[in-house]
Amino acid sequence: MQPRQPTTRRVTMTDVARAAGVSPMTVSYTYNRPERVSEESRSRVLRTAAALGYPGPDPSARSLRYGVTRTLGVVLGEHLSYAFDDPQAVAFLAGIAEVCAERGYGLLIVPTGTGDEDAGRVVAAPVDAYVVWTTTDDDPALAAACGTRRPVVVHGGPRRDGTTLVGIDNRGAARAVGAEVFATARRPAVLSFPVDRQRDTFVRRGVEPDTVGYPVTRDRLAGYRDAAEELGIDWSEVPVGVCRTNDEAEARSVMRHLLAAAPDLDAVAAMSDRLALAALREAADPVRISGWDDSAVAREHGLTTVAQSLRAQGTACATAALGDPAPDHRDDWRLVRRASTGG
Repeated sequence: MQPRQPTTRRVTMTDVARAAGVSPMTVSYTYNRPERVSEESRSRVLRTAAALGYPGPDPSARSLRYGVTRTLGVVLGEHLSYAFDDPQAVAFLAGIAEVCAERGYGLLIVPTGTGDEDAGRVVAAPVDAYVVWTTTDDDPALAAACGTRRPVVVHGGPRRDGTTLVGIDNRGAARAVGAEVFATARRPAVLSFPVDRQRDTFVRRGVEPDTVGYPVTRDRLAGYRDAAEELGIDWSEVPVGVCRTNDEAEARSVMRHLLAAAPDLDAVAAMSDRLALAALREAADPVRISGWDDSAVAREHGLTTVAQSLRAQGTACATAALGDPAPDHRDDWRLVRRASTGG
C-alpha cells in the first residue's frame, strides 16, 4: 500500500481569528462589512491574513450565498467620482458596460486607494470576475483580486501571472509622439501622470522610468526618453512635472512650477489631452505641445496627440474577464499631427 500523501490544508477564517486574537465575526466583518470594524482591528486582521496566506472568504462558499452573481467588478484605483468626471475613464467604462448589457451582467465599481480596507473591499465584492484599472505591482487591491481565484483582467498593467493584460504599446506610442514634439526643441519638458501610489506632485529633472511604479507612466516616460536621446537631448536635463491626477487645474499649477524651473522650455509632452491643454493655457511663448488620447479637447485646440480607443479597450477587458480570448491592442494607436507641433 502506498503511503498516504500529506495534503495542504487551506487556511480558514478561524485560523486568522485565532492568530490575530480576535473573534471569527471580526474577521468576517473585516472582509464583508469593514465599516463595522475598528481601523486597528481591521489592520491586524489583514496583516495576519497576509502572513498566513489567507486570500479571503472562499469564493465557493460565497457563491452559496450569492449564487452566480452575473456581475462584473471594476477595481478603479481612483476616487469614485473619477469614473464620471474623467472622459477617458467614462469611455473605458462605457466599453465594459456595453458588454455587460449585451450579456445580461451587472457592473459593480469598486473604488480603491483609500486605505487598509481596500483588499477587504475587493474580496467582499459579490462579482464573478474583475477588471483592474491600471495600477502598480505592489497594489494590495490587485493581490486581493488575484487571491480570490476569480478571473482578473488588468488594463494597462502591471503584467501578473494568472491575469490577462489589455493595453497599447505605450512606450512605442510615446517614442513616436516624443519624436514629433521634441523635433526642434532645445529645452523640452514632460507633464506626467503619477509615478507611484503616494501620488506626490513634484518637478524633477531626468526621472528614470525604471523607478516608476505605474506601468503606463513608466512606459510613456521610457518612450519620451527614447525620442529625446535619439534627437541628441540629454534626458537627465529634461524636467518632468508629475501630477497627482488627470486634472487640468492641478496640471496648470504643475506647469507653472515647470516654467519656474525652466523659463526657456520650448516643448511639452503631456500624458493626456487634459494635461496638454493645461500646458497650452499656461505657456506664454510659443511652445510645441503634445497630448494623448485624441479627445474632443485635442481636436478643438489643435493638439498633436496619440489616438487610442479606451472604449474598445474596455470592451476587450470585459469580454476577456467573461471568458473570451482577449484581442491584442498593442498596435491599436496612431500619431495625430496638428497645429500644436506645426503639423
